[in-house]
Amino acid sequence: MTDNQKEWVRTKDQLVSAIKQLGFPEELGKQIAKQLGSPKAMKRMISYLYNVKPQSAELVVDEMLAICSEIDAWRAKKTSEEANARYNEILYYGLGAEEE
Repeated sequence: MTDNQKEWVRTKDQLVSAIKQLGFPEELGKQIAKQLGSPKAMKRMISYLYNVKPQSAELVVDEMLAICSEIDAWRAKKTSEEANARYNEILYYGLGAEEE
């Protein structure tokens, strides 16, 4: 198991534990971890759980969806920035060798 996989499992276990401490089913924690996907996103969710202590599963799921939405927006922004950089390179350097 790689270090990244170990970190993912460790963070998932922390998230599931935080969900259970709030009185929600373990399966909810596992599904949220699966949806969030990355240790960074899961740590953000854990922080929310410890600081806000939501009283309903709906609030927990709503925060998970908000985190996922922000991640998607960030990815779209990075993709757009990369495409814009390539476009600017084409404008500056052209498409290739010009025939004389």
